[in-house]
Amino acid sequence: MTKPLWTPSPERANRSHLHALLESHDFVTYDEAWAWSTDPATIGDFWAGVADDAGVTFHSPASAPLVRDGSAVTGARWFPGSTLNYAEHALRRRDAATAVISHDDARGDRQVGWAEMAGLVGGLQRGLAARGVGRGDVVAAYLPNVVETLALMLATTGLGAIWTCCAPETGVDGVLDRLQQTAPRVFVAVDGYRYGERVRDSREDAARVLAGLATVRHAVMLDVLGLERPEGFEAWSDLAGSPAEPTFEPVPFDHPLYVLYSSGTTGKPKAIVHGHGGILLEHAKALRYHFDLDADDRFFWYTTTGWMMWNFCVSGLVVGATVALFDGNPTAPGAGRLFAFMDEHAITVAGVGAAYLVACAKAGLVPCDDHDLSALETLGATGSPLPGSAAEWVYRDVKEDLLVASFSGGTDVCTGFVGASPLHPVWPGEISCRCLGVALEVFDETGRPVRDAEGELVVTQPMPSMPVAFLNDPGDVRYRAAYYDRYPGVWVHGDRATLTAHGSVVISGRSDGTLNRGGVRMGTAEFYNVVEALPEVTDSLVVHLEDPGGGPGELWLFVVAPGVDPAGLVERLRAEVRTRLSPRHVPDHVVVVDAVPRTLTGKKLEVPVKRILAGADPATVASLSSVANPESLDPFVDLAAERRAHATG
Repeated sequence: MTKPLWTPSPERANRSHLHALLESHDFVTYDEAWAWSTDPATIGDFWAGVADDAGVTFHSPASAPLVRDGSAVTGARWFPGSTLNYAEHALRRRDAATAVISHDDARGDRQVGWAEMAGLVGGLQRGLAARGVGRGDVVAAYLPNVVETLALMLATTGLGAIWTCCAPETGVDGVLDRLQQTAPRVFVAVDGYRYGERVRDSREDAARVLAGLATVRHAVMLDVLGLERPEGFEAWSDLAGSPAEPTFEPVPFDHPLYVLYSSGTTGKPKAIVHGHGGILLEHAKALRYHFDLDADDRFFWYTTTGWMMWNFCVSGLVVGATVALFDGNPTAPGAGRLFAFMDEHAITVAGVGAAYLVACAKAGLVPCDDHDLSALETLGATGSPLPGSAAEWVYRDVKEDLLVASFSGGTDVCTGFVGASPLHPVWPGEISCRCLGVALEVFDETGRPVRDAEGELVVTQPMPSMPVAFLNDPGDVRYRAAYYDRYPGVWVHGDRATLTAHGSVVISGRSDGTLNRGGVRMGTAEFYNVVEALPEVTDSLVVHLEDPGGGPGELWLFVVAPGVDPAGLVERLRAEVRTRLSPRHVPDHVVVVDAVPRTLTGKKLEVPVKRILAGADPATVASLSSVANPESLDPFVDLAAERRAHATG
């Protein structure tokens, strides 16, 4: 058996919130606690305990923690009859200690105390109310990851209004695909932003978005660059006014808190509605028990406002932690800029995309030589599976005594299904445990749970943060089709995974991207671990075009390898795959490309590329507004045309 890369010391484990939870219920092992938290008979008790432990303020009590109406996952009603407000819990502190650290490349660093943050939120609430915003109205933003954005989100949700946001690097069509679904009353945009040395004027894009939002009655512009406001926009200062005490509208547990969006790789992005209570309890649970976060911590996750990890990160306020926001280039002036930021601000719990750690390792960075990371106790990684080699680099070149917390879930639940904990070892290439309250199993093709075998990642009991609804989905038709069609009453997430004998989880890739050659199934993550281990390969994408007649089909591998002779590289790649993976998965075609197409949150567009090569109309397989680098699709479109011409010729 592979040895763990890190094991928590008894001192660290015993001082954790998770250890206290186990002790309070006389559990000896984490597995006992997980079983209690997911058992149909006690799952409601678990979540009631989370609410008590987090000090949740219910303005009206619930008739019960969980009432079921239907099958295992569908038909669950959480804390019916209760009222509360998410923003109230994010602003419980009023002292002068730092609540938010905000860095953007245009204005540098700013630190805001708890009392100042509350005053900023209260002032914004007055401005929103004066513009007719109340319970159930939508405030839409086109804003970067700065303190003003966080304050506006809390002001909006504190009023019982609904928040939704797109990052300013999202193109106009992508923003309209998302925001038009929400019919916003107020629209707030930024004049521009700085990304390292590059300055981006966003005013024209903001004006075009505003022109496409027929329901907007008031538009406001935040002046990060200090540019002249375009016609139709009010000044941020007029909206923010002067500091005031915030108010918090008690709303039902499942009252809409914010609208997030799916990646849009299969059409227009789905507008996913999340509720006040579900997000509050889920984030309090994940942050307290799995990241061991509390009021003494400084919590940072590198993200944009268009990714669910922004929503997860800012919930650090809910447990009283200082939240650190970073808007700018993570590789300027050097590739280790984020480690410098962690060092500068004594960050204790940080998170980045797994791809960032892979890139740092490939670049040969040794952050421990350049930075004092003594405060850092946990380093999270998400967005894609973290290869074992990247985790080994962290322990060698970042810090030896560190919890590397791989975390995997989705926008659908705005959290992770699987993650780490201060009680678990860290295994290379694996995610340490199933999260508390998440009844995760891996099913085989017949719908039976399996261990140490790859299958479909499913959730067999409800979670409070499962979506309240999709917007514009009468009867929840699209919602149910998205998750419940394959195994009735069971949430199917769309990931391939393996649940190991020691309780860890390996995420193999998306279900619809699985490589099945001659009956041997392989996740794309395994493939990338081998291919991208070659130093000359900076990125890659693999797709399998199945043969309708039952043959092996065609395996296409696309690699980014600047300045390398393709002929020699192809042979090395095939040899590596043959010896380290499987002779059946040696690619039939290896093509060097300039870039791999990715979503706005960095995920590889495996399925859209597969469908393009199979002959589908590119306009129907993905929303181009959801692609971070749309031009990267051109070589695949050209290749598909060549394939069609060859087939007909």
